[in-house]
Amino acid sequence: MEKPILNSHNKSENPQMHTAEHILNQTMVRTFGCTRSVNAHIEKKKSKCDYLLSSCPTEEQLQEVENKVNEIIAMNLEVTEELMPSELAQKEFDLSRLPDDATDTLRIIRVGDYDACPCIGMHVKNTSEIGTFKIISHDYSEGKLRLRFKLA
Repeated sequence: MEKPILNSHNKSENPQMHTAEHILNQTMVRTFGCTRSVNAHIEKKKSKCDYLLSSCPTEEQLQEVENKVNEIIAMNLEVTEELMPSELAQKEFDLSRLPDDATDTLRIIRVGDYDACPCIGMHVKNTSEIGTFKIISHDYSEGKLRLRFKLA
């Protein structure tokens, strides 16, 4: 079998922060029924993600999101990768955000059985490597929630 060609990775994000973003995305999807972040900026010291929501979450709801992310991190879930043909992946994942030059073979990242999505980023091998997730600020305007977060 020929080795698949994958898109190269041009990001240098921190694997711990990037993996935490996966968990945050899935937590937001499960909590609010929204899509994964529509924009993300992942850095070592602090990061941000934007979500489209019909109303601003309460402080209590955001605390629940933070608690759930930390609960998942504490489960010491294995983070794995799987190569999948794009025609098979499109049955399971929303591929609308993939670049036009995406290869026919996609790399699927799985965080235990909590989250799975196509991704070319760098990740930890186990959620125990992430640390503690903390939402440091948020704002809501015109249907977009921006969450800023860090790891400790």
